[in-house]
Amino acid sequence: MIAKNPKVETELIKGELVEKNPFEERVVEVNRISRTVAGGRRMRFRALVVVGNRNGQVGIGLAKSNEVASATAKAVRRAKKSLITVPLSNETIPHAVTMHYGSAQVILKPAPAGTSVIAGGPVRAVVELAGIRNISSKIIGGTSNKLNNVMAT
Repeated sequence: MIAKNPKVETELIKGELVEKNPFEERVVEVNRISRTVAGGRRMRFRALVVVGNRNGQVGIGLAKSNEVASATAKAVRRAKKSLITVPLSNETIPHAVTMHYGSAQVILKPAPAGTSVIAGGPVRAVVELAGIRNISSKIIGGTSNKLNNVMAT
């Protein structure tokens, strides 16, 4: 059977029709969280995932579940629903920007060709999956919270 959605590309692998996924996913963080109930603590997992097509589209997803795999899968689905388009000019950004989310503050500056990505962990994930190849960044805020740093980016 041919795919119902004409925009989704498919390919034939070993006799089966498989959808090509144009998005690459990267798990930034998985935390164990707990809720205190009458009988003790209930443990769950929270996953922070970034997806992007390395061509100007990137999305962030956050989800909780009882297992790591299901939390990650749910976060990927949410990230694909929250895609934004990043303006690119010659594999970098058009101008310097400063953003903040909570107490996290991130500065992104365009860099000349050949510089590559100069960025810390969570910011690097967002920038690389957005398709930016030459950029300089700095996390300034007084937080090492990966969620806030990703959201600020």
